[in-house]
Amino acid sequence: MGTKRGLMAACLLLLAVWSTAAPSDEDGSLLWLRQKPTTTTNTITGVKGTAMTELQTYWQGGPVVLKRQKGLARDSYTIKSQGEKTIITASNDAGLLYGAYHLLRLQQSGQPCTSFDIHEQPAYDLRILNHWDNPNGTVERGFAGRSIFWSEDSTKPNPAIIKQYARANASIGINGTVLNNVNAKPEALSAASLQTTKDIADQLRPYGIRVYLSINFASPIKLGGLKTADPLDASVIRWWKDKVDEIYKLIPDFGGFLVKANSEGEPGPQDFGRSHADGANMLADVLRPHKGIVMWRAFVYAPQSDDRANQAYLEFMPLDGQFRDNVIIQIKNGPIDFQPREPYSPLFTALTRTPMMVEFQITQEYLGAANHLVYLAPMWQEFFSFVKPSSLKAMAGVANIGDDTNWCGHHFAQANWYAFGRLAWNPSLSSREIAEEWLAQTFTSEASFVAALSQLMQDSRETCVNYMMPLGLHHIFANGHHYGPMPWFTAPGMRADWTPPYYHRADSIGLGFDRTRAGTGNVGQYPESLSRLYNDINTCPENLLAWFHHVPWDHRMQSGRTFWDELCHKYDEGVKATRHFLAVWDAMQPYVDRQRYEEVQRKLRIQARDAVWWHDACLLYFQTFSRRPIPQDVEHPVHNLDEMMQFQIPITMYENPECGYTK
Repeated sequence: MGTKRGLMAACLLLLAVWSTAAPSDEDGSLLWLRQKPTTTTNTITGVKGTAMTELQTYWQGGPVVLKRQKGLARDSYTIKSQGEKTIITASNDAGLLYGAYHLLRLQQSGQPCTSFDIHEQPAYDLRILNHWDNPNGTVERGFAGRSIFWSEDSTKPNPAIIKQYARANASIGINGTVLNNVNAKPEALSAASLQTTKDIADQLRPYGIRVYLSINFASPIKLGGLKTADPLDASVIRWWKDKVDEIYKLIPDFGGFLVKANSEGEPGPQDFGRSHADGANMLADVLRPHKGIVMWRAFVYAPQSDDRANQAYLEFMPLDGQFRDNVIIQIKNGPIDFQPREPYSPLFTALTRTPMMVEFQITQEYLGAANHLVYLAPMWQEFFSFVKPSSLKAMAGVANIGDDTNWCGHHFAQANWYAFGRLAWNPSLSSREIAEEWLAQTFTSEASFVAALSQLMQDSRETCVNYMMPLGLHHIFANGHHYGPMPWFTAPGMRADWTPPYYHRADSIGLGFDRTRAGTGNVGQYPESLSRLYNDINTCPENLLAWFHHVPWDHRMQSGRTFWDELCHKYDEGVKATRHFLAVWDAMQPYVDRQRYEEVQRKLRIQARDAVWWHDACLLYFQTFSRRPIPQDVEHPVHNLDEMMQFQIPITMYENPECGYTK
């Protein structure tokens, strides 16, 4: 990581700018869209619309001409210099808008704004946010306040907030949004709810954003009064056709449905003896006349499975090739559930005749909520190093947006929203390049600041893995929330896969889940080259070792250490890195306004304390199995195991992460 070198550079930076006047306070509400309205008369001609309005308001440069041209791909654009003029050309209004925001991004980040020869085309037609917002205004796995769309008293959403939301999404190429939770309530399709959906759609449309809804598969029963929701029943099909017709009369460009079915207790076609394909195809057929799509989630697991990581493959592989062409199977990036590190879901390389899209989680459900600075672009790029972007039809991201003033609960969590949009547009962008773009627009384009903070952001995901669950450990979170550690938790009668011992399987021999051919066979779901690699403990990547193997405590690692000693050192590295982050940020004070500086500093202190919590709880607990000493060159726990086992944070603290861990 270069901790000493990074700290020295930060200190030199502090000395160099000590006398610089502090920037004016900001609350983060402008996100990365901090352009100042132009004070000069600029000439923006050509196609009238949102692109022209944005440039007339914020462009500080010379004349710009907006032109439509047939033959360009949907949403793509070119930007070319022609004398003193800049020409933006696109086949549709959305493309012109994306071109306008490209210009404004260059301007805001201090890049040259002359001699343009740019051609941009999105990798995916569908670049979509999934909001897990509920009808009462709460947000599942939301750490930034309440919903910006829904409220308990049915108050209409604030138009100013929706406009800023639309501008932010359009500026990074996001063109779709699912307005409600995948754990959908039937009332999402009620007349009153659809009217609100229409109002939101009308406000988002000028920014090239279409709306979608999550649906409850049992809606014909719960909302329509039918006795069944069997997807092959004629009355059920008729009910869905009528409901879809009703939606499109209100919202002619409605995008379609997102469906979570037969997972975690949600209803689905299997309740009626039908398959996922039967359910998805019925909905696809009624949406087809309107050019709507079905995004059918592959997140399924059941208590009887001997390995939760296997189930999605087992359920969906037999259906490969049986889905309509307007159905896309939406698959989480990993086979368990958005863990700090997972191998990719084997469905991505196994399904060959079915359209697929990846579902990333922007909200940090398992990565410190809105308390920890964890930049997720490196995680997503790790996924793309195994799964070819061209094999996918779309990208979806579970949003981290709420009604907090800074939108995301943590100023740096905005970077994950930004990075998702940029990668959905172009998955080949580097995570560092995206971080530098975001920092320059959100804080300052001063080179030393951007260099120091982009390195911190690059290191943050691996740091989180180290202090939470290194070397392939996964899902050892506390009962009732996914914030802190509780690797010891079990409860009488609770299904095994809801408890950490199911995943870590610690005993006197070692630690980890045996997914080899001699274990649950999960390695067999991957291509043969990877299957062989993962199956052998001596060739399995060490960052996934405890994912695929029950690793003996004395297994010799590449560092020369035993597995136990390596585990201790990884936790130690994680703790030390969080302290380094705090030191780097402290040195940035002259470059950041007081409000945002202090708010980020407070979060980083919480993160550093939480890292110690994870370090102490996990090492002390696993030590009861390893019976080995913690190495002398590793910081020893400052708590006792009985303290750790008695400590619990209230659920309200998890839902309001500002409270943090304060023991």
